[in-house]
Amino acid sequence: MVLRLLFKVPYYLIRIWWCGKSRRASYIENFAFIKKVTKKANHAGRVTIESHGLENIPKEDGFIFYPNHQGLFDVLVFLESCPRPFAFVIKKEASNLILLKQVSQALGSYAMDREDIRQSMQIINKVSEDVSQGKNFLIFPEGTRSRKGNELLDFKGGSFKSATKAKCPIVPCALLDAFVPFDEPSIRPVTVKIIYLPPIYYEEYKGMKTNEIAAEVKRRIEKTIAEYQ
Repeated sequence: MVLRLLFKVPYYLIRIWWCGKSRRASYIENFAFIKKVTKKANHAGRVTIESHGLENIPKEDGFIFYPNHQGLFDVLVFLESCPRPFAFVIKKEASNLILLKQVSQALGSYAMDREDIRQSMQIINKVSEDVSQGKNFLIFPEGTRSRKGNELLDFKGGSFKSATKAKCPIVPCALLDAFVPFDEPSIRPVTVKIIYLPPIYYEEYKGMKTNEIAAEVKRRIEKTIAEYQ
């Protein structure tokens, strides 16, 4: 991926860094450029993104994607496949990784310190406010990558607090083989699948506790993975 784009990488990094620092470009414009770079990077890395269920993405902005988490490549899957701009929440430990840091800043994303309850609540509230104002987000409810291939870890109820506060649609998403591009020592062509499931609207989950929502979202994703494997 890097070798095939070697001469363009410096330009991409500088441009994405500028997107995060400058106030001239909008969040939507930044997303469009990052999406363009992501497509080129995935193509250079011989990774094909196979998307299903795009029609399930809500027509109105102000929703949250909740996928299973397989690794750093997960965000690239969404950046290429999703037609709508979004920001994301990442753990503090990953917030200083080169490129991910610049992309995060350009999209107005947030880094959460899971060891700091107060800071975590602040991020939850910020995301809720942004979603209520029509911004879309991507949150990984497992909290960390599974490291078990297409198997899922338990989903954390706290990950759904931003959604319940904003009363927004929850969009479960199933990722298959997203761990392969960065984890396997091979340059063979890879196909990664993403399935956007039908959204769960507030009317459906308003009477549920966050742990119950987490379990239901996990159940739907596991069922989908079993169908597409």
